[in-house]
Amino acid sequence: MASKRIAQSAVNWAAIGERVPEHQRANFLAFKTKSDGYLRRVLALPESAPAINWDYYKQRVPVAGMVEEFQKKYSAVTIPFPPDTVSSQIDSQEKEIKADIEKFKAESSTRITQYKKELAHITSLLPYDQMTMEDFKDAYPDDALDPLNKPTYWPHTPEDQLDYVDKDAVPSSH
Repeated sequence: MASKRIAQSAVNWAAIGERVPEHQRANFLAFKTKSDGYLRRVLALPESAPAINWDYYKQRVPVAGMVEEFQKKYSAVTIPFPPDTVSSQIDSQEKEIKADIEKFKAESSTRITQYKKELAHITSLLPYDQMTMEDFKDAYPDDALDPLNKPTYWPHTPEDQLDYVDKDAVPSSH
């Protein structure tokens, strides 16, 4: 009966609970408790309003025609519900978002494979505490000091070398 009304909007609390960060778990549980309370109250009510026994009132009310007039007005009352104009917009947004999600997942999987290759390369190297200067030069030729082919001056930073040009410096007009 009443479960038909709510079956379409059932919430998967377990799936949501997996995504809730630990520092917000208390707020989540309070919200779930409140939602469950509302659900219990809705399910306790009948699916439709109880029918009015007009014959009972016709026998009890002494004013002639009053109950018939109420009955006629009651049956004429219709509660208008606004037309659903946003569901199509929501569905189109959902399709766009799903496409964005799929694109992000594809990009992420390519990044993951790239990172796995980099990780495999790094794990294949010798640990730094076991590396010699020659091993470091073989592993990182651009970062290693090469005193024979590319000598540098102490402290061996790019800014302290003779051929260094500051990219951010304003060119002089001399």
